[in-house]
Amino acid sequence: MSGHSKWSQIKRQKGASDAKRGQLFTKLAREIMVAVREAGPNPDSNFRLRLVIQKARDNNMPSENIERAIKKGSGTLEGVSLTELMLEGYGPAGVAVMVQALTDNRNRTLQEVRNLFSRHGGNMGESGCVAWIFDNRGVITVDTSDGVDVESLALTAIDAGADDVRVEKGFLEVITTPQNLEPVRKAIEAVKPVISAEVSRVPKTTLVLGEKEALQTLKLLDHLEEMDDVQRVFANIDYSEAVLEKLRTMA
Repeated sequence: MSGHSKWSQIKRQKGASDAKRGQLFTKLAREIMVAVREAGPNPDSNFRLRLVIQKARDNNMPSENIERAIKKGSGTLEGVSLTELMLEGYGPAGVAVMVQALTDNRNRTLQEVRNLFSRHGGNMGESGCVAWIFDNRGVITVDTSDGVDVESLALTAIDAGADDVRVEKGFLEVITTPQNLEPVRKAIEAVKPVISAEVSRVPKTTLVLGEKEALQTLKLLDHLEEMDDVQRVFANIDYSEAVLEKLRTMA
């Protein structure tokens, strides 16, 4: 689990404010709309839509919000026209950063992302400059802080087709191919509910940062994630357990 993933899990564990949850619902609705426009409103035949609907349910998004987003995506209700962007750059200390965005104004989003990189000691790069560092993978996260048998759970995931299992303090991260995400998730949930399951960009290598660099980089990542147009942010940051413990007190 990369440092950025660990930080995301800590924040999720602390709980989200109503304002943050409202913003998350807006981002999920946008993703549903784009998935519907891409391959239709039927989740049985639209893999991307099926995944984002499950993600919306995992985050307790109301069913009526999900249905409204599907109708907007299919044209039954009026909705905005959204463009997908994948922006790349480097954060402080050379951390590779990928920013996935959905926007109704490409130039505005590009400028805002570029400004954030610059303000936090990084710089936005050309398309492809860091994409090679990341693999498109299915990622399932399970809370193990309640004393669940981690070894047994890991074996269940592997038997169901997982490629890798990473044990962290309080969490189990399961890596799959995107195609195996659903069957592995179902096998795990027969034993224990998952925190999250999604197709993500997983770094092949990570940079271990000290406290100062880690805090500076996480400010950039947090501010990027707070943008309305940004869906997800991926980074190959990592750091020591000592730094991670300090971050837990900050969440």
